[in-house]
Amino acid sequence: MSTVFEGYEKQYCQLSANLSKKCASANLLDGEQKKQKVSEIKVGLDEADALIRKMDLEARALQPNIKAVLLAKLREYKSDLNNLKSELKRIASTNLNQAARDELLEAGLADTLAVSANQKDRLLMSTERLNNSSNRIMNSRKVMLETEELGVSLLQDLHQQRQSLLHADNTLHGVDNNIGRSKKIITNITTRMNRNKWVIGGIITLLVIVIAVILYFKLVK
Repeated sequence: MSTVFEGYEKQYCQLSANLSKKCASANLLDGEQKKQKVSEIKVGLDEADALIRKMDLEARALQPNIKAVLLAKLREYKSDLNNLKSELKRIASTNLNQAARDELLEAGLADTLAVSANQKDRLLMSTERLNNSSNRIMNSRKVMLETEELGVSLLQDLHQQRQSLLHADNTLHGVDNNIGRSKKIITNITTRMNRNKWVIGGIITLLVIVIAVILYFKLVK
């Protein structure tokens, strides 16, 4: 909820209550005193109208979910302001004689106070409902932020696991390369051993032939 909007809202509620009292007291006056009171009410209504515009601008600049709540609350205040303007027109246009005015004041004052009280009760009930809606929205937003933090944590864990897998894959590639080099070395050793076997076999065969020739000549002679 916007603190700026709440500040304007508090000022408007105080001003509205004050204007309701002035409208009620204006019904009891006559002549110049009544004109002066009507002028004061007009000034107050202008201030209230300015506050309504400020609240409207502030609400429309906020996030969509909060804006919807504040605009709904603002419609109640606009309705209240229109009622006050209608009451001022009724007071300003009243041109009754003293006897009729006194007779109407007794009932009209009570009616005005009752209407004002009913309006304030409705405004309080609407404000309470809107505040409850705002609290639910804030709770939903809190849950959403917690879910977002959990998602970020999971993504970080997955990233770390991916890095570990890449490191393991690189290690396996290194092992595979080492195995390949080892196989080449073993193949070379095996080739040399086979070649050495043939060389040794040849030498042994040659020695056998030489020994056989020597024995032959010795036996013949």
